[in-house]
Amino acid sequence: MGNIEVVAAIIYKNGAYFATQRGYGEFEGMWEFPGGKIEPGESREVALKREIREELGVDITIDKFLCTTDYNYPSFHLTMHCYLCSVVSGEIELREHMSARWLTTKTLDSVEWLPADKEVIDKLITK
Repeated sequence: MGNIEVVAAIIYKNGAYFATQRGYGEFEGMWEFPGGKIEPGESREVALKREIREELGVDITIDKFLCTTDYNYPSFHLTMHCYLCSVVSGEIELREHMSARWLTTKTLDSVEWLPADKEVIDKLITK
């Protein structure tokens, strides 16, 4: 089983968190925090800013490390490093996702999250 290491942005504004719905692949239609794989030689922070620029067309600041979560999917092991982030410039546009929503701690569980992201939701709700 391969190990995939990714970074995820928990973008927040006015008490709400930005959730994206996958528009492709094995988990199409499920919800996740945006982000992606760390390229060789990249730091987590550089990878996260690049991924968000590619996926959403905005620049972010990384405000705080939130958590690292590990999850065993059927075909790979995922290690996901999650950071609380803010948009500093640009307007969010969905380049890879089919949908997106701003969710509060009360509505975070109103969508079907990917399993690895569910652990992050628990931390946001209880923090």
